[in-house]
Formats: sequence, C-alpha cells, structure tokens
Amino acid sequence: MASPPSHPYYPVDANVVGYEPNQAPVLQLLVSAGGACTVLLSVTFALASYVKPKLRMADRIAILWFVLSGTLHCFFEGYFMVHHNHMASAQDLFGQLWKEYALSDSRYMTSDTLVLCMETMTVLLWGPLCFVVAYLTATRHSLRHPIQVIVCMSHLYGDMLYYATSLFDEYVHGRPYSRPEPYYFWLYYFLMNFIWIIVPAYYLYQSISTISAALKQSEKDKTK
Repeated sequence: MASPPSHPYYPVDANVVGYEPNQAPVLQLLVSAGGACTVLLSVTFALASYVKPKLRMADRIAILWFVLSGTLHCFFEGYFMVHHNHMASAQDLFGQLWKEYALSDSRYMTSDTLVLCMETMTVLLWGPLCFVVAYLTATRHSLRHPIQVIVCMSHLYGDMLYYATSLFDEYVHGRPYSRPEPYYFWLYYFLMNFIWIIVPAYYLYQSISTISAALKQSEKDKTK
C-alpha cells in the first residue's frame, strides 16, 4: 500500500522538500496581501496627485498599474527568486502566500527550471521597467510609449508561455500541477494571471495607437 503524500501539491509525486503547512489561515493571508496592495495604491495615487496635480486620471490609473506590477515583480516574485529552494517550509507572509498559490501550480515548490528562469527575468528586467514606465507617465516623457510597448509585450509573452507549458504538461504528459478543486485552477492559476494579459493588452494597444498617430502626424508635417 502506497504511503500518503507528504504535501498537498499535485502531482502527488512532486519533489517538495521540507514541506510545513501554513500557520496562518487563508483568509488572513489574503486580507494581509489585499491590505498591503491597498496601502501601496493609495499612497501612489496621493503622491502622483500631489506632485502632478494636472495629470489626467487615465495617466494616474496607468501609474497605479505599473507601480503595482513593479512592486509585485521586484519584491513578491523577487522573494521566490531568492528563496525558491526552501519555500516549502517558509512561514513568513510571502512564503505562506507562495505556498497557498502553489496549490494551483506546484512548480513554485520544486524550483522548476522554466518558472525560475522566467521569474528571474521578470524580477531583474520587467519589474524595474514597470517603475520606469510609471515615472515616464508621470513626467509625460516621450519615451513612455516605446518602453510601455516593451513591458506589455514581456507580460503577454511571459503569461502565454506560463499557461502553455503548464497545460502542455497536463494534457500531453498527464502531469497536472494544480490541485483538482476548480477553485485553485480558475481563481488562482487562471484569473490571477489572466489579469496580466488583459491589462497589458490594453496598454499595448494604447501605445501602438499613440505611436502610430504621432508618426502619421510627422509625415503630414513633412509634406506641408
């Protein structure tokens, strides 16, 4: 008779070393994370409104998005980059949040090569560039939209690769990384990542439209 798995992750034979259950309940973790994000966005909005009172509301919202993305990339995902090889026993806030999320994708508990490399690039490149875009938006700099295109494309590519590799392993190799409860797959895995497809797609369209309009206007000015 096979012994029961020593962890709650899928597949049941995943090599999760030193797993210890979270000490905090899920609701407490989610409230803590939500509260921290609310404080971050409130402070960012107040600061942007104070420093640039004439900034359009649409630009203020863009700043909120890129500051939130940059913070999550550099600090939350940076935590994974640094602690990936002993996350299963972590009991601090970020560690417990990652263990909860990993119920929808156990690759975060096994130092999966693709996930680790993808997150490392996100931490070192795309996170800082999110802050750059926020600054360029606040200062109405001409480089905002070219850099915004790069950041949005990185989000779209990374998310699609993340989805594709996981689903390929599940449906082709028969190795699911998410627990069977629909809650984990649809809320954690699908929805929480799909946000980083929908919003970047909007800002990518915005930047392409702005750059295209500027080039058309430049061509018209040359013909006058």
